[in-house]
Amino acid sequence: MLRSNRGFSLVELLVAIAIIAILLGLLLPAVQKVRSTAARMQCQNNLKQIALAAHNYESPHGALPPGLTLPKVGETLPYIGWLARLLPYIEQDALWRQSLDAYAERPNTPFTLPHFGIMTPIKTFSCPADDRQSVAHDTHQGLRVATASYLGVNGTNYKAMNGALYPGSRVRLTDVADGTSNTLLAGERPPSPDFWYGWWYASGLVNGGGDTNLGVNELSIPFGNYTSGCPSGPYGYRNGKPTEMCDLFHFWSLHTGGANFALCDGSVRFLRYDAAQVLPALATRAGGEVVASPD
Repeated sequence: MLRSNRGFSLVELLVAIAIIAILLGLLLPAVQKVRSTAARMQCQNNLKQIALAAHNYESPHGALPPGLTLPKVGETLPYIGWLARLLPYIEQDALWRQSLDAYAERPNTPFTLPHFGIMTPIKTFSCPADDRQSVAHDTHQGLRVATASYLGVNGTNYKAMNGALYPGSRVRLTDVADGTSNTLLAGERPPSPDFWYGWWYASGLVNGGGDTNLGVNELSIPFGNYTSGCPSGPYGYRNGKPTEMCDLFHFWSLHTGGANFALCDGSVRFLRYDAAQVLPALATRAGGEVVASPD
């Protein structure tokens, strides 16, 4: 009995390749969508952990952590950021103890060794949609820094300080007269392209790098050599790009259509960019505004 050894013809091979290409074309967007959804959910979970950590901090300290600890006479932790103060409440006790030792040794310059925190990426503080944050980066003035995806909401703008977290703040949850479920605590904003803005461990004052707080309708005056090309504000809530320096002045995310925000009651919501008009009301802790749900 004769067996046929006939293989694929050229036409059949091309048809098979075309079918595989079509299937891949259909499959890849679906895979990308699943990955994007997973990143968004993990990002929401990060903010949930941060919000709960802030609540756990508030109980023994009588207030939420200062958005940034201002340098003043007798202050033992100058320039430390609010996220750093949450380390003991996100199972980072060892790094917190090391940070306290570093401050005892070098209290006024928490941007270099022995402050390992300034160059240590923390998974809970980084949205998985931004893979830049898995490692520390070298930036201006010879600093090596780790960044975060999340900033505290200091209110309507950086001068108003009418939100939950701002430089020198000591806001109690009972001070949130607008209601903790109607007041933003923190939101997403990727670090600047040069990594000079977006540090979690410590921050300089406005023009000193880092930044840990932002207003939702920022009335910013570009400062220093790194933002001199940016127009003055206000910068409202809108989409941004990782390569655009001026986008450091407003909340945005690498998710499609909006960003995640934690509220003072510990909940997390994804707010679309078309909710920009109501965000100033959500940013104030005691503005007395009546806010319609942006969902």
